[in-house]
Amino acid sequence: MRKLIFLFALFLMSVHINSQELNCLVNVNYEQIGGSNRQVFTTLQNSLTEFINQTEWTNRTVKPEERVDCAMTIIITARENNTFTATLQVQSTRPVFGSTYTSPILNLKDNDFSFKYNEFDPLIYNKNSFDSNLISTIVFYVYTILGVDADTFSKFGGETELKEAQNVMLQAQQSGLSSWQNVVGKQNRFLLIDNLLSSKLKVFRNTLYDYHIKGLDNFASNKEFGKQALEDSVLKIQNIFNKTVGNYLIRVFFDAKADEVVSIYSDGPKTSNASRLTAALRKISPNNNSKWRKIE
Repeated sequence: MRKLIFLFALFLMSVHINSQELNCLVNVNYEQIGGSNRQVFTTLQNSLTEFINQTEWTNRTVKPEERVDCAMTIIITARENNTFTATLQVQSTRPVFGSTYTSPILNLKDNDFSFKYNEFDPLIYNKNSFDSNLISTIVFYVYTILGVDADTFSKFGGETELKEAQNVMLQAQQSGLSSWQNVVGKQNRFLLIDNLLSSKLKVFRNTLYDYHIKGLDNFASNKEFGKQALEDSVLKIQNIFNKTVGNYLIRVFFDAKADEVVSIYSDGPKTSNASRLTAALRKISPNNNSKWRKIE
């Protein structure tokens, strides 16, 4: 009987461990901040690492090797007592089938990140209220990472997680902070999740699926087929551009993918739409024109 209890306890422990979805590297950079009391930043970094990696964010069963690799870098730019001003860099990657390569999925920079924090404050998320801009911002990006990652494996597979991110945004709007509000011309958290869940912009999430499943995941076994599928999926992003010039999702895609696209298309045989691809890239992402020249 005692042996059965012990085995059952081990089973529960394994379920708990396997349900955690993220493998997140958290870094709190405080080089711009003077003063002698810097332990608070180490404590914050350790607390966020534990909070993100040990929380069960979904009801999925996730094996350790299936965790999403990601990183959050908080750069503190100002401090006044327990109030901090910072920027936040959010990155995530996805493994590519049949290879050791990991593909960048998100590379977001949030320049409007301020929060209050006292050392050893417990980090607790309540989905039904706004309690802390620190917690809400981190949880918002956790669900965004999970949702976008799931979209690369199945069509609209991240719907549940993205709606969780939307709920975080809706709760946080009561704070009055501009990063959560619908501000014309501002690329912020509101706009990010609003665009990701927009029925008019579903082509973006379809592109994420096609690019990775049809393109990258076939690259190892059939490079020609994979390369053509990648090209076809990237060309679909023009549909977003034609609907809303300067759409945030176009920037989101190429902030993560520009270097990867260049690497793939600056080498090997040309595909059927190679010239069309470069013309489209110059049109929809002119900020990367110096990179697109490498594949002309």
